[in-house]
Amino acid sequence: MSQGSRVPGTGPTRRGGRWERYRVAHPFSVRDLAALWGLIGGVVALALLLGWALDMKGGTVIVLAVPFIVSWFEKRRTVFQFDAAGVRFGEVLLPWADVTAFVVATPRDGTRALIGAMMRSGASLPVGMAVAPPHPAMPAPVHVTVPRARFDLAKMVRKARKYAPPHIRIVVAEPSGERVAG
Repeated sequence: MSQGSRVPGTGPTRRGGRWERYRVAHPFSVRDLAALWGLIGGVVALALLLGWALDMKGGTVIVLAVPFIVSWFEKRRTVFQFDAAGVRFGEVLLPWADVTAFVVATPRDGTRALIGAMMRSGASLPVGMAVAPPHPAMPAPVHVTVPRARFDLAKMVRKARKYAPPHIRIVVAEPSGERVAG
């Protein structure tokens, strides 16, 4: 089946060797960078130790560990993401079938944006999912706060139209009311 004939949201989409997705991440922090470099240092030390103790090529350990390190670091920084698997709020994944709309609100303070998900009737949150306290600007029960500088509504709409399931709407919640984006 060719990529061009697919219905959006019916399966994974690949472009340039990467899975299509929309992702908003926390800004880099000193703590995250320290954890990343500490992990890299630990892997290099393990590679040296194994190379010495087992007469093994230490580079093999490093090459095998790099994808896991990158994946761990990326997952740690992700605030909101949607991709072929569903919608991710932090580390919690909501399946596409449970989401009816994304809600975007930009409170008056101007530094943050809120991204939420409206759930279908009867859907329940995954066990252990911590729900952020309600925010007056956000009508959705599940939401995250992201730095406004890292949020791009136009890009989110483009990605959603390109490959999210057709039933997903993107709603912008404003003080004057709600409107559908795009």
